[in-house]
Amino acid sequence: MHWFAGRGHAVTGVDRADEAVRAAAVYGEVLQADIEGGPWPYAGRHFGGVVVTNYLWRPRLADIVAAVAPGGVLLYETFAAGNETVGKPSRPDFLLQPGELIAACAGLRIVAYEDGFLDAPARFVQRIAAVRVAGTPPRTPLEGPAASR
Repeated sequence: MHWFAGRGHAVTGVDRADEAVRAAAVYGEVLQADIEGGPWPYAGRHFGGVVVTNYLWRPRLADIVAAVAPGGVLLYETFAAGNETVGKPSRPDFLLQPGELIAACAGLRIVAYEDGFLDAPARFVQRIAAVRVAGTPPRTPLEGPAASR
């Protein structure tokens, strides 16, 4: 939020921790919500940019992708399979499998993708930059894959 707000962008964030919400509130709108145990706080909202780092909760992947507005960009990076060999997170629940992030972005145009090892600090990641083509409406998670779009 700090980086984008510092460049003049309106920003919105979400966290469940009081201290994180208070710290981020100086940069823009921050919602306090448990997106793993509660409802998706952005239902019906779409954003020109959606940025996710070091976070994976598979039941929310479709909601995150659906939040990208037509013409908007998704930037997503998190830990991938293989990370268990170099540190935490190490549970499969928190590690993307090969191609999983690409599959989650069905309906978006992928402009960059990486899946591999990075050092300093040592970690395995997947990262993607994807765009919702203007004129392609965001789908709701209940609509399923956008194979025909």
